[in-house]
Amino acid sequence: MPQDNLAKLECSVCKTVNYQSHRNKKTVKERLEMKKHCKKCKKHTMHKETK
Repeated sequence: MPQDNLAKLECSVCKTVNYQSHRNKKTVKERLEMKKHCKKCKKHTMHKETK
């Protein structure tokens, strides 16, 4: 798995980077957005892909 396919996911509430995910940049052009559990907020929040 190449490093360029890694995407860091950041909590939209507290701005902490909690997760890393893979995505195919050739087929998925937009940034990833998914609901994940944030350890700092202690609840499920929207996580968005960062640079």
